[in-house]
Amino acid sequence: MTNIPETGRSTRVQIRLVVIQVLVLSLLGTLGGRLWYLQIREGAEYAKKASGNHVQQVVQPAVRGSILDARGVALADNETRLVVSASRTDLMRMRDDGEAVLTKLAGVLGMPAKDVLEKVRLCDAETPQPCWNGSPYQPIPITDEATAKQALQIRERAEDFPGITAEPQAVRRYAAPGQANTAQVLGYLSPVTDEELQKAQDTASPYLRSDQVGRSGLEREYDKELRGKAGVTRYEVDNLGRVIGEAEADPAEPGANLVTSIDARVQRVAEYELNEAMKAARKEMDRNTNRLYEADSGAVVVMEAKTGRVVAMASNPSYDPNAWVGGISGKDYASLTGKDSNYPLLNRAIQGLSAPGSIFKVIPTAAAINAGYSFDGPYECSSSYSIGGQVFKNFESQNHGAISLGRALEVSCDTVFYRLSHEEWKRDGGNKPKKNAKDWFYKTSHQFGLGELTGIDLPNEVTGRVPDRQWKRDYWEANKDAWCKSGKKGGSYVEQIAYENCLEGNRLRAGDSVNYSIGQGDTLVTPIQMASVYAALANGGTLYRPTVGKAVISPDGKQVTKIEPEAQSKLPVTKKTLAEIDGALEGVATRGTAAWRFGGWPQDEIPMHAKTGTAEVYGKQTTSWFATYTKDYSVVMTIAQGGTGSGASGPAVRNIYNALYGVSPEGVIDGKKALLPTPQKTLPKVRTDGTIVSPKISKDPAKERRAAEESEQTPDGDGQDQDQNQDQNQNQDQGATTTTPPPANRDTRRREARRGGPRRGGGGRGDRPSGDGRTRGERTGDGGQDDGRPSGGRLRGALRARRAAGRRAAA
Repeated sequence: MTNIPETGRSTRVQIRLVVIQVLVLSLLGTLGGRLWYLQIREGAEYAKKASGNHVQQVVQPAVRGSILDARGVALADNETRLVVSASRTDLMRMRDDGEAVLTKLAGVLGMPAKDVLEKVRLCDAETPQPCWNGSPYQPIPITDEATAKQALQIRERAEDFPGITAEPQAVRRYAAPGQANTAQVLGYLSPVTDEELQKAQDTASPYLRSDQVGRSGLEREYDKELRGKAGVTRYEVDNLGRVIGEAEADPAEPGANLVTSIDARVQRVAEYELNEAMKAARKEMDRNTNRLYEADSGAVVVMEAKTGRVVAMASNPSYDPNAWVGGISGKDYASLTGKDSNYPLLNRAIQGLSAPGSIFKVIPTAAAINAGYSFDGPYECSSSYSIGGQVFKNFESQNHGAISLGRALEVSCDTVFYRLSHEEWKRDGGNKPKKNAKDWFYKTSHQFGLGELTGIDLPNEVTGRVPDRQWKRDYWEANKDAWCKSGKKGGSYVEQIAYENCLEGNRLRAGDSVNYSIGQGDTLVTPIQMASVYAALANGGTLYRPTVGKAVISPDGKQVTKIEPEAQSKLPVTKKTLAEIDGALEGVATRGTAAWRFGGWPQDEIPMHAKTGTAEVYGKQTTSWFATYTKDYSVVMTIAQGGTGSGASGPAVRNIYNALYGVSPEGVIDGKKALLPTPQKTLPKVRTDGTIVSPKISKDPAKERRAAEESEQTPDGDGQDQDQNQDQNQNQDQGATTTTPPPANRDTRRREARRGGPRRGGGGRGDRPSGDGRTRGERTGDGGQDDGRPSGGRLRGALRARRAAGRRAAA
């Protein structure tokens, strides 16, 4: 018997072979069907997708449009710089997330490694600035100030700097022509965020990841017009990345140019004079606190009276907007946002809130007339006014007797307005108001545009506050729990106020009304609001929407879109009342509280109108306000913790007018020296290639003007003793408390007087003291002498002009 098995196929083997054959045929059929579906049925679609996988896009950023002043001088434009950027995508592929490469790069650029590393980290809720808030797939700029040598090092040693590029690019430049910074008006740029990309993707103006977006000021307000449209070129490449053809190209479209109503020369003068006024205030002693004034912030607005266009707008403290170009450093960001720098990013002309003090009195004057009171009065200007057990005093308890409302404005008599507002408060029902209370004083404020946005074409404007009955109720509802918790009967001043507010903070009390009538209490305004009010008084009663933009000009210059002035409303006054207020404000400048600041002013040729204001703020030094207008312009300046209206802000406002009209300190008009004797009406000329004609501007119009004034002064020995005696007599008349400086300082005093600087006499500035430390219920006036006499140390030319005018200021 053998052990070899039988050969041949058994039934089991045959079945297995058949099953295998069926499976193989099924797989082949499935594969064939799938190939048919992919290559024939859906072949065209997949071919299109495959082609797309071999198309690469190259983005060419659009050149951002320039921001120009009214004459065509560039306030913001572009320049080519060597920009060093880092690809975060490439850096993240490295073991150390690119830290070694960035540290090496910092050494080449001469930057701290910490600053370079911070620039490439992504912003989130836990990551403080500086950080990158743009797309993580976009090259992140490290610096735009690389030298040609540094760029060459990076490019020649590309293997040492993977993911790092150094290329020439057009970057934003804030030119500051004539040293006109204009920072808060212009704003700044930063990269577009993913959120902004998604929000704008279906709009008519979508963003690209490479776009820079305006974050404040005009850059933000007119971002769509300025940004233009980036170009995109699509290249066909093979699987090795080699370009085999150009698929499609959309050329870049540069942004339009924005012409503003800003005059760079006037802007520089406004910035300079504001800064000088604040520096001068810091050298003066505050009699209330026995320390120097802090003068920690301020703003000034120069506005065309008949259009509402802004000619200059300055805010202090300020900053250099170029700090944002190419990404801001940690040090710069901290200095711009820290408390120690007092938040220079704020535009205090539209965001700075303060009680207006006596410049507000034009509004209750109009309200009193609307309520049926006579402009001529007479009204008792007593030294004080009592309500219950509370005494509201006039400045230094002065008593001017029975006067008109016009004279009350001239001498800034508080008690006249106390009486009127208290009487109206009682007419409306007092603590138990009538159902249809007239509330003339509050209603008129709203009609003058207060408590609302002016609508200026700048972002983040604030409304201010008119503390009427509705506001009192709303504010009480929001704060009563905190007041009731912190209030204490018979406690400190703050605790007592909180206690009273807890009990009846929803009521409009008599004290609220009288404080409100002189621009104190809970009233808050912005400089742009008051500039609009005084411009309306100048133009006959029309409130315009303030504007900075004047026209948008297309890149080729063929399309010009003008931004026309827009009238918003009319002041609630008759022509007769308007004329009476106008005459009173002229009296303020010639014989009232501002007269000593406008000594020698050519009043017959350029009528000046003014109102001084000194607002008290609990826990702080007084706020200086000075509001003025001519037939062409309104100029309003404020300095927080700066002292009195005419004392701190007066000289600077006078100097701005001198520059506008070409007026010398002696009152002589020189048209050749006038920067803008009439508002600029025409737009800049555009060349055939679309470029805009830009006139030359001097290096620093403000300092050059100041130097020219000083160089024109020549000592006059024959008249010095006479002037000194004249100065001493003036100081004696005004109750001076300081001794006359020695003769050796006479020339210095004369220069200060010509510049509208400090006057010898009470408190060093010759103005009224800013108050005597009284509580909230004992508000003072604005301060300032009311006899209209020139200040001590004024030039002989000014004195002669005053005498020749027949002593119009004597009152």
